[in-house]
Amino acid sequence: MTYFVTGATGFIGNNLVQTLLNKRKGKVYALVRRESLEKFDKVKQRWGKDAERVIPVVGELGKPAMGIAEQDIAKLKGKIKHFFHLAALYDLKASAEDQTAANVTGTRHALAFAEVIEAGVFHHTSSIAAAGMYEGVFSEDMFKEAGKLNHPYFRTKHDSEALVREEYSRPWRVYRPGIVVGSSKTGEIDKIDGPYYFFKVLQKMRKILPPWMPAIGIDGGRINMVPVDYVVEAMDHLAHLNGHNSQCFHLTDPNAKRVGEALAIFAEAAHAPKLTVRINPSVFGFIPTMVRHALASLTPVRRVRDAVLKDLGLPADIMNFVSYPTRFDSRQTQKLLAGTDIKIPPLEDYAWKLWDYWERNLDPDLFIDRTLSGVSRGKQVLITGGSSGIGQASAIKLAAAGAHVIIVARDLEKLTATQQEIEASGGKCSIYSCDLTNIEAIDTLAQTVLETHKYIDVLINNAGRSIRRAVENSYDRFHDFERTMQLNYFGSLRLTLALLPGMSARKSGQVINISSIGVLTNSPRFSAYVASKAALDAFTRCAASEFSDRGIYFTTINMPLVRTPMIAPTDIYKNMPFIIGPEEAADMVAQAIIYKPVRVASGLGIFSQTIHALAPRVAQIIMNTAYRMFPDSAAAKGGKEAGRTPELSADQLAFMQIMKGIHL
Repeated sequence: MTYFVTGATGFIGNNLVQTLLNKRKGKVYALVRRESLEKFDKVKQRWGKDAERVIPVVGELGKPAMGIAEQDIAKLKGKIKHFFHLAALYDLKASAEDQTAANVTGTRHALAFAEVIEAGVFHHTSSIAAAGMYEGVFSEDMFKEAGKLNHPYFRTKHDSEALVREEYSRPWRVYRPGIVVGSSKTGEIDKIDGPYYFFKVLQKMRKILPPWMPAIGIDGGRINMVPVDYVVEAMDHLAHLNGHNSQCFHLTDPNAKRVGEALAIFAEAAHAPKLTVRINPSVFGFIPTMVRHALASLTPVRRVRDAVLKDLGLPADIMNFVSYPTRFDSRQTQKLLAGTDIKIPPLEDYAWKLWDYWERNLDPDLFIDRTLSGVSRGKQVLITGGSSGIGQASAIKLAAAGAHVIIVARDLEKLTATQQEIEASGGKCSIYSCDLTNIEAIDTLAQTVLETHKYIDVLINNAGRSIRRAVENSYDRFHDFERTMQLNYFGSLRLTLALLPGMSARKSGQVINISSIGVLTNSPRFSAYVASKAALDAFTRCAASEFSDRGIYFTTINMPLVRTPMIAPTDIYKNMPFIIGPEEAADMVAQAIIYKPVRVASGLGIFSQTIHALAPRVAQIIMNTAYRMFPDSAAAKGGKEAGRTPELSADQLAFMQIMKGIHL
C-alpha cells in the first residue's frame, strides 16, 4: 500500500504517519517545502525505525499541482492508493486572506495533483467548523445545511470541503474531527488551541485562590473535543474499509460536554478552584443586538475587553464560540468503529495529561524571560527601609540579579553594612540616609537621587512603622495614628510624587508599595497601621487608573506577617510559627517586578477580603475571636513587659495555623 500525505509535519499529520507506519506496510510520501526539509528530518526522528519508509516530496501547497517537479509526478502516477490531505491553517487570529490561501486554494491544488497522479482515494480532513453555527444536530450526511459561516475559518473549511464534494471526479472521503486536543496517552500537542486558551485563566485562578474555594465559571454550549490519537486511529481504520467512498465521517465525541463542564474538569486537573457555579452567557440574550454592539463599540469597553483578553492570552473572538449551538451526530462512524479498540476515553481520564503537558511545554510564560535577572538587570531600583528586614533582603536579591539598588534608611551604619555585603558579592549599591517622616528631607533625597542617577526605574516604598495596640488602649494616644500615617502614607506619597514626573516623561516605571494583609483582613489592634496602609492602597488604585496608558505600573503587595525588627517588640510573635522570613518576602517583591501585577497577595488574604465583601458580619466575628484570643501586650496597655515570652495554648496554635500570616 502506498500513501501520500500533505501536512505530514503538522500535529495531526505526523501522528497519522506514525499510525500508518505502525499498522500498515508500504511507503508514505510526504509533501515538504524545500525550506522545511530540516524540520522534516527532525520529525522523522520521532517515527522510529520505520521512518525510512517516509519519503519527502518537495513542493508547496500554494502552487498549482503543489509545485511538484515533473519527474516526481511521473514517479508517483498510478502508485498512490490513499491520498491524505491534512495541510490547513487553523488559527483564529489569522487573516481571512491567509486562511483562504491555505484552506481553499491549497485544497484546490491538492485535488488537482491527486487527479494528475490518479490517486486511489482522496481523504480530505475537514472540520466540524464546516457546519458553521448550525442550530441543532448536524449529521454526517449534511453539508449544504451549514449555519452561519461568518468566521473565516468556518467559511474556508466549508468551501474547501465543497471543492472535494463538487469538483473532484475521483473517489473521496471526508473526515470532520472535533476540536483536536493532545494525546490521551501522553498529553502531547504542538500548539495552543480550543480549550487550551482557557488554561492560563485557570492557572491564574490557582495562584490567587485556594483550591477548595468555590469559584464562578461559564457554561455555554457543547465543546466537542477529541484526542489526536483517537482521530488518527479512526481515520486509518475508516480509510481502509471498503465501500464507503463519497461519505463523510464525524470524528466527534457523542457525549460532548458543555464548556462549563469541560473547564471544571480541567480546573480539577490543574488543582485550581472548583468551578461549582456556572453562568451561561445566553442569559444576556435579552439585551438587543443593537444595544450590545453599541456598548462594545465604546472606547472604555473596547480597552477593557482588549486588555483582559491580552492578559489572559485569549483571541479577540473566542467568546463568540462559548455558546456554540451545534451538536454532531456520529452514529454512522461509531457503528463502523464498533468491535475495535478505537474509542474516545472520558475527558476525566486524561485531562490531567493535557494540563501537565501544556504547563510543562506550551505555557506562554515559558517562552518569555521571566527571570528576575531578565527584567531587572541594569535597572535602577530605589528601596526605602533598605537597611534591614524586607528592604534589605529585597536589595540583596535584586543586586544579585544585576540591578543597581539605591537603598534609603535612617541608620547610616546599617546602610553601609548592607552596601558592603552587596558589593562584596559583585552587586551595585548606592546608599542615602534620610528620615522619611520629614517631608523636607524627602524632597532633598529625591533631588539628590535624580541629579546623581538621572532616573529611577522601580520605586519600592517599603519603609514603615507598625503599632499593635487596641483602640480601647489608644484613646489618649492620637500621636500613634499621626506618626504611623506620617511614615507609611505621607512619606511614601511624597517620594512617589517626586519620582513620578520622570517616569511619566520616560513612559516607563513601576511603583511597588509594601502594604499589609491586614488591609484585606481588617486586623484588630492594628487600626493605626492598617489605616495608613489602606490610605496608600487607595492612592495607588487611583494613580494606577491615571497612568495606565503611560507605561507606568503600580503594584500593591499585601504582605503577610514577616519576621522583621518591626515585629520584634511584640513578645507573643516570638513563639509564633507560620511567620515568613524576609527572604520569602523578597521573593514576593521579585514576583511583583517580574510580572507587574496590580496586586500580590496570599490566597488567604484574597479569601478574607472576599468574605468581608460577601458576609462582613461573619468576617467581624472571626477577627473578634482573634482579638479576644490574643490580648494586648503589657506595653500596649501602658505597663512594662514582664520579660518572659508567653506560652501559646493549643487553641491559639490551631487558630494561627488557620490564619497563617495574618496579624493577630
